[in-house]
Amino acid sequence: MTNITLLFDIMRWEEKQLLLKAREKGVGMNSVDIRKMTPVLGESPVPGIGDICLQRGVSFYRGLFSTAYLEYSGHMVINTFRSLDLTGNKLLTSLELWKNGIPTPRTGSAFDLESGLKLFTEKFSGTAVIKPITGSWGRMIALLKDRQAAEAVINERSLMHPIQSVIYMQEFVEKPERDIRIIVAGERMVAGMYRYQVGDEWRTNAAIGGRVEPLPHDPEIEELAIRATKFLDPGIYGVDIMESASGSLVHEINGTMEFKGVTSASGVDVAGEIIDFLVSEARR
Repeated sequence: MTNITLLFDIMRWEEKQLLLKAREKGVGMNSVDIRKMTPVLGESPVPGIGDICLQRGVSFYRGLFSTAYLEYSGHMVINTFRSLDLTGNKLLTSLELWKNGIPTPRTGSAFDLESGLKLFTEKFSGTAVIKPITGSWGRMIALLKDRQAAEAVINERSLMHPIQSVIYMQEFVEKPERDIRIIVAGERMVAGMYRYQVGDEWRTNAAIGGRVEPLPHDPEIEELAIRATKFLDPGIYGVDIMESASGSLVHEINGTMEFKGVTSASGVDVAGEIIDFLVSEARR
């Protein structure tokens, strides 16, 4: 029997569903709170480790470096350190999408206030979306519509953690009041949904109240989502896609995505599909 180790730092609905589905399928699964790990070089980071580990840490850095310890100790982790590092950094994700020919929004970066304002005014003509290069749930994402707003936001972020001084801007894409989330496991689409804006909110994140609805079968969207993960190691990803006048654009890939919304919208047993994928990977 395959044994899975679930790595977590907050036991959310998703982690509880994974434990439930593993039990229903007769798959062994133990859970390890990565906050309690005290790894030492040359020693197993976690006693009783399974055949394969599933990294579900909410904290990007806890998840990233606990995965590093496990991989260097010879354990298989989904998603891998490399994939978590790339998907946890929006700038690196954008670079890889562009390099691999995946349609993605026009993106630019700068590294101080003066160059950031020049980027905003000259390359984006005074309208752009600014995002932190690490983070989720739509936090610290702002739509900038004039130079004064851009200066205030960039200056404020220069006073935060040094990583916030890396300015990451994207074009504001005119799209329907929705975007698309696709769950990909390996080379297969598991489920998808529309995420709709609510009220005056221009972001669609479910964490800030975005409404979810079923996504009709669309072979082109499915193919794009799968192709967008080809530069990553085999794993489980949430691919975010926007519809634009010029076609569909991949704007983000999430390596430890929540899936309660897509489970509800699609009717697919996403947790069960994840367990099946992990078992198949462990047996390879």
